[in-house]
Amino acid sequence: MQPTDKSPPDDEELRNRLSPEQYQVCMCSATEAPFTGQYWDCKDVGTYQCICCETPLFTSAAKFDSGTGWPSFSDSVKPEAVGFRDDLSQGMARVEIFCNHCGSHLGHVFDDGPPPTGKRYCVNSASLKLVGE
Repeated sequence: MQPTDKSPPDDEELRNRLSPEQYQVCMCSATEAPFTGQYWDCKDVGTYQCICCETPLFTSAAKFDSGTGWPSFSDSVKPEAVGFRDDLSQGMARVEIFCNHCGSHLGHVFDDGPPPTGKRYCVNSASLKLVGE
């Protein structure tokens, strides 16, 4: 599972290819409503890729039910797949996660996940594409 060697898509391509919700989540840091996304309760096996650039981000083996209504993962495919930045929006102090290849917004990471990482990568379904194994 190597990151894609393709250049990140430009804004015009993304506007034409993504649904309005996917574009708002990925490019404008929106959040889909809990329990509404395609993957929040998905049990299929595979690799979750960035919907924008197809970079592998998470695997179904790292997915767990956090009870939050969003897909949650205990770790990324590789440390360099996901980037982190402080997010002080919405009156909260959180850590945003984004695709390190194209910069699309994925969600947030929290320190209340299961062992061994203790992390909960809380991700919008709209930012993901599941590719079966």
